[in-house]
Amino acid sequence: MATRSTIMDTNSFRAEHAAALDSDVRKLTEKRSRVLGESYRLFYRKPVHLVRGQGQYLWDAAGEKYLDVYNNVASIGHCHPAVTDAVCQQMNQLNTHTRYLHEAILDYSEQLLAKAPAEIDRAMYMCTGSEANDLAIRVAKAFSGGSGIIVSKEAYHGTSELTSGVSPALGSGQPLSATTRLVPPPDRYRVTDPDLGHWFADQIQRQIDDMAAHGIKFAGFLADSIFSSDGVFPGPAGFLQPAIEVVHNNGGIFIADEVQPGFGRTGDAFWGFARHGVVPDIITTGKPMGNGIPVSGLLAKSDVLAAFSDQIPYFNTFGGNPVAMMAAQAVLKVIQEEGLQEHSRVVGAALLKELLMLKEKYQCVGDVRGAGLFIGFELVKDKASKTPDKQLALDITEQLREHRVLTSVAGPYGNVLKLRPPLAFQLSDIDWLVGALDKSLAALAR
Repeated sequence: MATRSTIMDTNSFRAEHAAALDSDVRKLTEKRSRVLGESYRLFYRKPVHLVRGQGQYLWDAAGEKYLDVYNNVASIGHCHPAVTDAVCQQMNQLNTHTRYLHEAILDYSEQLLAKAPAEIDRAMYMCTGSEANDLAIRVAKAFSGGSGIIVSKEAYHGTSELTSGVSPALGSGQPLSATTRLVPPPDRYRVTDPDLGHWFADQIQRQIDDMAAHGIKFAGFLADSIFSSDGVFPGPAGFLQPAIEVVHNNGGIFIADEVQPGFGRTGDAFWGFARHGVVPDIITTGKPMGNGIPVSGLLAKSDVLAAFSDQIPYFNTFGGNPVAMMAAQAVLKVIQEEGLQEHSRVVGAALLKELLMLKEKYQCVGDVRGAGLFIGFELVKDKASKTPDKQLALDITEQLREHRVLTSVAGPYGNVLKLRPPLAFQLSDIDWLVGALDKSLAALAR
């Protein structure tokens, strides 16, 4: 029997929860069941019917206000006026594709590439992170002449044929590619080796050797540098360096999936990988790039990209369209003008400090870790055993929802609260979040 998807099923509504819903919400869930494919999932045993958003806040149909502590789609805040204005203005002028000349895609590319390492000098655009990672894998195969891709054990990189084959978080019902190999995540909480960097590099070398033993040529390592689906593992800054050396020494490339850690979220740097002083061969990004407008991108070293682009034309009808480019340009401008990277560092550090106090207060809080406004809050049976407590994590998530705080879980055991609010989250919001967590823990902790 297929195991449930950790990223889709863990904190989800199921039919047996319907009896507890009020009539309006139950009617909506029933209508969804009638008209939408069965693959869709809703958050929470009591799904939230949202109708409005502003900054870090959301409102439901009954007018209740919520604190969003999960959403990196609306990276700079829900309904940011800079983005809505840019999109509306461009929609009133023109929206077409990249087969015609237009300044927006060129201006934005120059601005975004200026944020990347100097070696990264080419940009391409799509609509989703799945598409960006799909293309990145194709480029990796073309450049290396191989097909083997290494990812972490609970990675999620997309829903296309190629990316679902390197996304173990989708569960065993979605088979991995025969050329995919998995490495354990750099879990400082559980890994006892004092040198996390060399430990992780050894894990990658073992999988490269296993590929060779099975006649598979290594193509690349694809990773989200904060390992968010694995349970949020920022690790000590710089620990990825030995791993990337191993990747390059074996003829592969490093694809940095920045859909979650990118665009200033970790506070230490604009890109998540930059915390580690490494230079990827390819950068992929998506959700935070357009603040809700579907836009994604692939940035690459020209010689790496050439192995693919010199042979194969690429066209994505909506990728790089003027409306999407203006939305992305507005996001980048807001991050810079509002100082959101530094804001993320300062507010994230203050939040982490408060959360660490809960760790000291409760035996069931095993670890609290993060970088900037990206924090993992791990729940266990007790501190001595470190046994994951999935049920408690799910119950806490539901309690937080009752306190009007929205978040979800991550990790292979579903026992890590993934606290990842829009960058509009303020110091003044910390009391709401930490207070709600404290009350929930007090009510449920065993």
